[in-house]
Order: sequence, then C-alpha cells, then structure tokens
Amino acid sequence: MVEEKAMFRCRQGLLLASASPRRRRFLERLGLQFMVEAADVNEEPLAGEKPEAFVLRLALDKARTVARKRPGAAVLAADTAVVLGDRILGKPADPAAAVAMLMQLAGRTHDVWTGYAVVGVEGAGEVARAVRTEVRFVDFDRVTAAAYVATGEPLDKAGSYGIQGRGGCLVEGIVGSWSNVVGLPMAELVADLRRLGVIEPSS
Repeated sequence: MVEEKAMFRCRQGLLLASASPRRRRFLERLGLQFMVEAADVNEEPLAGEKPEAFVLRLALDKARTVARKRPGAAVLAADTAVVLGDRILGKPADPAAAVAMLMQLAGRTHDVWTGYAVVGVEGAGEVARAVRTEVRFVDFDRVTAAAYVATGEPLDKAGSYGIQGRGGCLVEGIVGSWSNVVGLPMAELVADLRRLGVIEPSS
C-alpha cells in the first residue's frame, strides 16, 4: 500500500471557521493541519443584496467573528449560495421545501457562488474572493426529486442538492469550478493561501 504524502503544509496556524465536513475534507486532502471553529452569524441576505456581495459579506463576517477570539491564527471562512435568476436559494426548511426547490431547478441553469475570506495573516490584512460556477440540471420529474430528498442528502444544503453525492445524477453539466459548487473553489483558494504565505508545498 502506497503511503499518502501531504501536498502542502501550513506555515502559520490555520483555523477553518466552518462546520462543513466537505470544506474540512478539501483541506485534509491537501495534507494541511488545521483547527475547526464554526462561526455563529446571521445568514439571511440583506434586502436587494446581490449574490456576490452576499457570500463575500458572510465569509468576512464569519472569519472576523472567529479571528477576534483566536488572535495569531489565519482564519478561513466561506459561504456558498445557489442562485436561480436573481433569487438566492438557501437551505430547505423541510423535505417538502426541498422537493419544491429541486423542481424549480429541474431542466434549468443556475449559478453557484462561493465567497471565501482569509483574515489574521500578518501584514496581509483581509483577503476575500467570490467565485461563480454555472450548473445545468437535467429535466427530472417530481418522483425523482422526492426519491432524492428521501435519502436525506439535500436537507442541509443550499439549493437542496449535493453535487458530490447522489445529487450528482441531477447535474447535466457545469461551467467553472466543481469544488466551488461543493463549497470551496480550491484552485483560487490554494493560490491565495500560497501568496499570503499561509501554506507552502510540503517538498
């Protein structure tokens, strides 16, 4: 069995301000050592707030909230929004809401925005970025939507689906970053963390 080696290592203490297991797995796969502390902030969009501004604001709010309690650590926070037209679709309130949300997305193209922020890096101030991915769903019926919701997978996810799980069978195609749809645009994030000096290649 081939031993897995870390791709990157941290040069500064890194703290993920998110309870998302998907974001945690992304960082773990890079071989990074980090702590986790979720931030408790209001995640409702402001009146008239655009998706890009919404995810950036929440990412910064989460990162700043945790950074105030953890001085000396580089704090990474993120927020993801599914957007249909000009409407931000949050997490479903219950299975019926999840089915209804999925039927709105069926056969249509929507956007997924993820904003992330890194604060607490010495000499760097705050860095925030928002990334958009276009996702097209196949045209499925309500029976398919209900069967998917019955698995329980979509109930804690924005837009009522997880592209990395069973929900992937609903996706006809994407334009942009796949990892962005899951919850972190990894190419952009790694580039920023390296530029900031938070991480470096392990060899």
